[in-house]
Amino acid sequence: MNKYLHSLTIALCSAAVSAPSQAADNTESSPWLSETNSAWTWQITPYVWAAGIKGHMSPFKHGPTMSVEKSFSDVMSDFSLGGFINAWGRRDRFVFSGDMMYISTRGAEASGPLSAFQLPGFGVTIPAGADTKAKVKSKQFMATLQAGYRVLDTPGFTLDALGGVRFWHISTDVRVTASHPGIGSISASQKESFNWVDPLLGVRAFVPVTDNWSLQMQADIGGFGMGSKHTWSALGTVNYVFSDNLSASVGYKVLDVDYQHRGHVYDVRMKGPVLGLTYRF
Repeated sequence: MNKYLHSLTIALCSAAVSAPSQAADNTESSPWLSETNSAWTWQITPYVWAAGIKGHMSPFKHGPTMSVEKSFSDVMSDFSLGGFINAWGRRDRFVFSGDMMYISTRGAEASGPLSAFQLPGFGVTIPAGADTKAKVKSKQFMATLQAGYRVLDTPGFTLDALGGVRFWHISTDVRVTASHPGIGSISASQKESFNWVDPLLGVRAFVPVTDNWSLQMQADIGGFGMGSKHTWSALGTVNYVFSDNLSASVGYKVLDVDYQHRGHVYDVRMKGPVLGLTYRF
């Protein structure tokens, strides 16, 4: 699983948004659940995802593949700027979900052995076995759009079938230093960006426990070789409703992506607790 280091931070927030935001869909007495509601109703959730990251990445096109493993605190040490929000809507049995996130990291670092390759910016072939250090500044945007239908709607359980796409855009500013007895130490810089779109299929289940407490489970799978080789995510939350308009959620999410195309490698798994505050209208 080869991954892009910059994406490690993006992930820290990426999935959390969809988790908590959808959590507030409970309380049978709420007009939000009324099957006779002919107008769209919405809920908006700002979120935090305290995710660590593990995997592999190539810091630039056709570059070396490096291993990265970071806890949430390590991720935050590289964090520069970010914004994360989710929107969830429903009209009768039709549902819609949109997740958006932007993450900017400052100078995250990785290191590892290097097989022979051409270092961008230099007309020098780096010998096999050379040691490398890479410093990566990155900006990443991810948006997930899904629409679906409530296939099961009972007082004690609801189930939604979903389909959609996940769009990724990643830009990096990489400085790599390679060291080897045969060449000494040389450095080069590389700036580039790339993007892809993954088709998705998903499900979402909701279980009211009491008037105020509920459980939510959501999962999706996609890629299918059309964008990434594969991607999947899984989320579970416990939700508490304060009022008809306000609720909070806490849970856990895992997001896995394996993208390897045209010399770019981004293969990573991100996981950690999520926390969100939802406003319904």
